[in-house]
Amino acid sequence: MELVSECIPQAMRAQDEPGQGLVQVYTGNGKGKTTAALGLALRACGHRFTVAMIQFAKGVSYTGELFSLERLYPEIRLYRFGRDCRRSSAIKQGFLSCRGCGECMIRPREITSEDRRLAEKGLNLALKIATGDEVDILILDEISLAVNLGLLSVDGVVKLIKERRHHMEIVLTGRDMPQEILAEADLITEMREVRHPFVQGIPARRGIEY
Repeated sequence: MELVSECIPQAMRAQDEPGQGLVQVYTGNGKGKTTAALGLALRACGHRFTVAMIQFAKGVSYTGELFSLERLYPEIRLYRFGRDCRRSSAIKQGFLSCRGCGECMIRPREITSEDRRLAEKGLNLALKIATGDEVDILILDEISLAVNLGLLSVDGVVKLIKERRHHMEIVLTGRDMPQEILAEADLITEMREVRHPFVQGIPARRGIEY
């Protein structure tokens, strides 16, 4: 019996269907932007489309959604260009919990040449994928963070959007999405924070927040 998760026979590729690929943006200060993008990837994989997800300025390797992709959807290509956590292996195995120390986060006054180099490599890879013919949907996760931190230029991201292959769907996530990128979008969804457990002192929980 053929499993739905066995994606990507060439005959079923998304570009065989008519229509222009659109630009989607998930932004806002609320939780759920990356989760929404992953939901789209899951749906697309069910229709045997190919998906590539590039994460910028975000290197944490112990989040549950990444484990799920590795186990269930190896055909979804995931590339990560950001800092990681020294305790990620122990957290992944369940021996430690995320302490919220912020080691995996990039702060404006602590940007290094390595941070910039990684972000640029990520954008170069994104441009190669966007102009190629092997992927149907390209997700640029936390791309606005990379731009707002000065790791990437907004012009470079807009160039990628404009030069992408005709049928490619592109999804960009992150809060404070630059207006230049919003101007290129066909769909914009804003996640608005109404209430968050962090405010009540509840730390990130394994299997829920990561």
